[in-house]
Amino acid sequence: MPTIRRLFTDHDFQEAVDRKLHIRIFRDSHLIEADSFVVRFTDETIITQSSVSDLTYHPRKECQFFELKK
Repeated sequence: MPTIRRLFTDHDFQEAVDRKLHIRIFRDSHLIEADSFVVRFTDETIITQSSVSDLTYHPRKECQFFELKK
């Protein structure tokens, strides 16, 4: 079973970008993305990629991001 660590700080997100960590994203207590990578981030937005042509923009203040450690 994977362990989960919440990504919150810029350092956490930079580590996710550098190491291409698998993440899960929740919004309003609902899982909205199950297995993607952080491609880029700003103070307001986290950009994720789940396949070659699938980029998604998530508002940083409205979502919770969790690293999956398998």
